[in-house]
Amino acid sequence: MRKSIVLIFFIVASIILCGNAQEQSNIKNNQTKTWWKEAIVYQLYPRSFKDSDGDGVGDLKGIISKLDYLKSLGIDAVWLNPIFSSPNDDNGYDISDYRNIMKEFGSMKDFEELLAGLHKRKIKLVLDMVLNHSSDEHEWFKQAKSSRTNPYRNYYHWWPEEKGKPTPRYSFFDVNNDAWKYEAETKSYYLHYFSQKQPDLNWENEKLRNEVYDMMKFWLDKGIDGLRMDAFQYVSKDTTWKKYPDGYEKDIIKYYGMGPNLHNYLKEMNKSVISKYNVMTVAEGAGSTLEDAHSLVDEDRHELNMAYHFEIMDIGNDPKGYKLSDLKKAFTKWDYSFANKGWLAIFLGNHDVPRMVSKYGDDSQQFRAYSSKLLTTLIMTMRGTPFYFNGDELGMSNIKFNNIDDYRDIATVNGYKTAKAKREDLKAFLDKQKFISRDNTRTPLQWDASANAGFSTGKPWIKVNPNYKTVNVATEEKNPFSELSYFKKIVALRKSQPVFVYGDYKVYDIENQDVYCFTRVDGNDKVLVILNFTKKDLSYTIDKNINTVNAKLLINNYEGMNAIDNNTVKLKAWQSLAFKIHQP
Repeated sequence: MRKSIVLIFFIVASIILCGNAQEQSNIKNNQTKTWWKEAIVYQLYPRSFKDSDGDGVGDLKGIISKLDYLKSLGIDAVWLNPIFSSPNDDNGYDISDYRNIMKEFGSMKDFEELLAGLHKRKIKLVLDMVLNHSSDEHEWFKQAKSSRTNPYRNYYHWWPEEKGKPTPRYSFFDVNNDAWKYEAETKSYYLHYFSQKQPDLNWENEKLRNEVYDMMKFWLDKGIDGLRMDAFQYVSKDTTWKKYPDGYEKDIIKYYGMGPNLHNYLKEMNKSVISKYNVMTVAEGAGSTLEDAHSLVDEDRHELNMAYHFEIMDIGNDPKGYKLSDLKKAFTKWDYSFANKGWLAIFLGNHDVPRMVSKYGDDSQQFRAYSSKLLTTLIMTMRGTPFYFNGDELGMSNIKFNNIDDYRDIATVNGYKTAKAKREDLKAFLDKQKFISRDNTRTPLQWDASANAGFSTGKPWIKVNPNYKTVNVATEEKNPFSELSYFKKIVALRKSQPVFVYGDYKVYDIENQDVYCFTRVDGNDKVLVILNFTKKDLSYTIDKNINTVNAKLLINNYEGMNAIDNNTVKLKAWQSLAFKIHQP
């Protein structure tokens, strides 16, 4: 009896120890050092970065001419928006040849020179892979629409006329929001979740998938360092084409995202391609739930390795403002879920949303610079891989066009046509676009105070923001207190403090609508971050459980020093502070 009790004790103890070991293993796995966790990624929009030949469109040689600028930022990787051959219905996200460079951007030789130049400066390159759809000018689609029996027919989704009208599907960019386009030559409809010129690829077809994998290897063999998977959560369709309930488009990810075979495709892609290279793979979109996101990027899933979710992007879309507590809760929910497993991208801006300072900060002349620095502080002090959109390091803001003719983005242009057809208030539509349109973030990068902000000697493809004479690289490089100088400073700080990469995150006073306060802790390293999200000066009392005695100021977006007195700190409008905390 005694032996049995002892045996049971050892069995139970072993189970507990194994469980603890597994828990520790999960934590350790999450803190395993990899380059893509520690990298700071700079998103570069090639059409608007720098034009080398005066045609008004940014190009690869333009980027090459600014490689030393990229190096000066201290960033580790560049995510390049699509540069492949494209008729540009959706600014390069409609690809007509996945193995060639868009003529406006240059040649394959230019690309190879760019890649070599980045690598020489120890900067990695991540390419945008648009794999949910191609252009209707791609040879695959030209063949597919020529005959129902063409070998490429099954590279796309078709609905024959004789079956009647197809089951309704919503299109993001179509004037009528109808995702089925009739094609007279074969008397069929084809599916396009986005523009009519972006037919969706049929991932049910193994031959198509293998073509895509070979294309990915083509670029990876050239030496690129990562893949950002555009709209990939949509590639798997429910091909029973069942009817969705009325209003489903208001919760579109629930119906379009994470389709029935998505994980099978990703596991196949990982086995065939990704696992053979040491690359960063970013899932644009992360389903509807935390579980969806983990299923895409957790290490034991053998699929992708970084989630780029949009919940934070959904906050702040109302021009009237947002609740800071909502922003804090979104950041906190995702961080806590990924604390021990999986990895996140951290960002507040990209090519599909407005400028971060106009959306989350205050782009008035008085507070634009301070709020821009504060938002940069938030991104650079959170756990995850920071993704930072070009121009935000200058504090670039929304251009706020008054006229629809100034817009170039298909989402805004077709949205205006839809509103006009429905006899909606067009002034109200344009007023909203001043705040929310994607074109706000796509205006040319502001290099100096010369004509066209030094972007091009010709007429730019889209207008330059009028504030370029004061908000530009040349001016800010000379000012040690500029947004650009601050960006370089905080990038260097993040790199010097591993706690910002791997440390635990804890939020305090989460319901406070004025101040965002959190700590980052990694062993004996502890940092306190305090952000005043208002245009008023205030006094903030720090949680009594945080020992602020001998706290050392690491960075301040205002000139001068700030000290904590009796666990209270005085904050100026849009002030951000980070302190090193003494651990007893």
